[in-house]
Amino acid sequence: MGSSEDMSVVILASDLGIDARSLLSPEERDEAAEVWHDCPPPPPLADADFSDLEALQAFRVEGSDRSGNRIFRIVGKYFPAPVISGERLKNYVFQKIYTELEEGPFCVVYFHTTVQKEDNNPGMSVLRWIYEELPSHYKERLQVVYFVHPGIRSRLVFATLGRFLLSGGLYWKIKYISRLQYLSEDIKKGQVEIPEFVQIHDDILENRPLTDYGIEPDPLHLTEVPAMEFSMGRYEEKWSSRAYM
Repeated sequence: MGSSEDMSVVILASDLGIDARSLLSPEERDEAAEVWHDCPPPPPLADADFSDLEALQAFRVEGSDRSGNRIFRIVGKYFPAPVISGERLKNYVFQKIYTELEEGPFCVVYFHTTVQKEDNNPGMSVLRWIYEELPSHYKERLQVVYFVHPGIRSRLVFATLGRFLLSGGLYWKIKYISRLQYLSEDIKKGQVEIPEFVQIHDDILENRPLTDYGIEPDPLHLTEVPAMEFSMGRYEEKWSSRAYM
């Protein structure tokens, strides 16, 4: 070769954890600089048709709680879990959040009232998967989950397995609301629409509080039967004159 250049080779073991950028010149270091940032959420599926899910009114964005968090209302009873896949549910929820909760803090008001595991519950693993798939800044913006009418089964599951089934960030954001009157402490009247069947169930719990614990104190609903009032006056004289042996 007509000319020769000095060349040095540096061999680094991969497990030493040495940052190779320290061997670069300042100009090369600037060019190789890495910029870390949270990737923006993917755009909603433009060709996806969620009109059938919209008609159910199971997921709606409504007013705000007393802390100024926008409300993402979920009515569990309206959701037909057996006929909707977890993937489609995730895409629908993400589209609602990306288009209607683009910025600012928000909360979830979840009505668990009269939910049936076989008919309305997509499964804990699906719910966890949807939450974990959310971009980190959406998770940070979620301030609290108001869990209305949890029931004894839900309380036991979350108390015993909640920390394993849910991520730590979500587990500590759940606030149980056993009565609608307690929900009003966090959300003003008119900020979230409460379905009629939720109000009726709340009235039942108020009159028969043991129902919260899976105990039906009046299974035959005898307290709802009108009292039968009649006079025993015409028999009193016979009974009083009868001689008892």
